This record gives sequence, C-alpha cells and structure tokens, in this order.
Amino acid sequence: MTVSRSPAVPASALGRPPVIQIKAADGPATLNLRELATNWELLYFLVWRDIKVRYKQTAIGAGWAILQPLTTMVIFTAVFGRLASIPSDGLPYPVFAFAGLLPWTYFAAALSRSGNSLVSNGNLITKVYFPRLLIPLSAVLSPLVDFIITLGLVALMMMWYGVVPAVAILTLPAFVLLAAASALALSLWLSALCVRYRDVGVVIPFLVQIGMYVSPVAYPTSLVPERWRFLYSVNPMAVVIDGFRWALLGTAPPDLFGSAVSCALVAVIFYGGLLYFNRVERVFADVV
Repeated sequence: MTVSRSPAVPASALGRPPVIQIKAADGPATLNLRELATNWELLYFLVWRDIKVRYKQTAIGAGWAILQPLTTMVIFTAVFGRLASIPSDGLPYPVFAFAGLLPWTYFAAALSRSGNSLVSNGNLITKVYFPRLLIPLSAVLSPLVDFIITLGLVALMMMWYGVVPAVAILTLPAFVLLAAASALALSLWLSALCVRYRDVGVVIPFLVQIGMYVSPVAYPTSLVPERWRFLYSVNPMAVVIDGFRWALLGTAPPDLFGSAVSCALVAVIFYGGLLYFNRVERVFADVV
C-alpha cells in the first residue's frame, strides 16, 4: 500500500485538513517490513485476542494444549505402536510419537486458523485500514503458545524415559521457523482464496488430515522405500518432524539435500502467495 497527500496547495491555506489517499501499491509483490514494524502493536493485540478467544469460558483452559496431543499420542501408541507394531527407531513409541505430534499439531493449528482468518475477521477488514498480512501472520503466531506448553510436556516425557538430547537440540529453533514459514506460505494462498471461494475453508481440514498421513508423524521415515525417500523428504513437514526427532531424541538427521529443496520450495510458495495476496488484497473489503 502507498500513502499520498493531496492537493498540491497546502491544506492550511485552504482552511481544510490534509487529505490522505491510501491505495494499492503497483509493481511486483514486496514485503513492506517498515509498515509491518509500525503496526507491531496491532500484531501483538491480534495474537493476544486469538489466544483469549480460544480459551475463553473453557473449564480446562490452556490444558487443552496438552490434552489434545496427549490423547492423540495415547491412541497412536495403542494402534500403531501395539497393534500394528510400527518401529520407532529404537525409542519408546510414546515419546517417539509425541516428538512427531509436537510440530505437526502446531502446523495443523496454524494452517487451520490462518486459512480462515480473513473471513473470520471480515468486520475488522471492512472498517479500518491496516496491513492485511497481519491477520494470517497473527493466526500463525498464536499457536506458538500451545507449542511451548506442549514442548514442556515432551521434556518431561524425555526425562521419564531417560532420553537425553545431544548438541543437535540447538537446531530446534530452525525447524520451528521452517514449520511457521511453511504454515504462513500456504496460508497466504488459502486465506486469500477463502475470501473469494468459501469452499476453501471446508477443504482445509481435509488437507490437514491428508498431510498428517503423508508426514512421518506416526511412523519413521525409514519405512519409506528408498526410491521414494528423496521425493518424500521434499515435504517441508517431513523435514521438520525428522528434524525435531533428531534434535530432541537423537535419531537420524533429515536428508541435507532434501532439506535444502524443502526450504527452497517454501520460499517459492511464500513469494507466489505474497504476489497473489497483494494482488487481491484491494478487494478484500468488498468481497469479504
């Protein structure tokens, strides 16, 4: 967005206040970091509002951040660990599964909230101007609170099973950043498309469900046939989940070349999403 003042004659000489015009920027998509930095306080309040709304008038409150992945881990342990006897790279299956559920639960929550974020904030969009990118961005950041709470539970489980992390744990923030970047890159497309086509909001849960099965949440990457291993590692969340298990549990590290390709793919999706988001942003207030 660009801001310009008119007319050329000083407004004070005409006895009127200056007129400020806000219009969409021309040219290729750009990430206006100065505009985002200026509105950092709004981003903070959007994130805080999402957190408060999520746990408002709930009996358990933030305990849901632990109960949901914990329940899923118990089901995975019973079905995949006991009945199906899926290997867990020599680790106790509960901590193996929980280490995979930790990043996946964050990614799924971030994508689900950000994908519908523009539609759910329609009243705000139609009343005042602010960088619209803040809405999906805040929806990606707010689940980090749940992530931090769940990370504490993973640490307790590691202590219970006697799993000691190695120096690779220092790389954990990089994999968190990749998970957040993946969610934001996809949400730029999904949130903008959802404004025009509400079917997208219905499709998002289905995509999340499929994504869990094509990512190594309940099983190790070593079960994937060797000829499909590289193609499988291009999935950014496969790299993130393998990276989490490597950083926390000391399993095999993710494929380096596949990780580089995944990062490049996320960058391409992000830039393409930014192009599309900036192009349709000017009609959000009219369509939403």
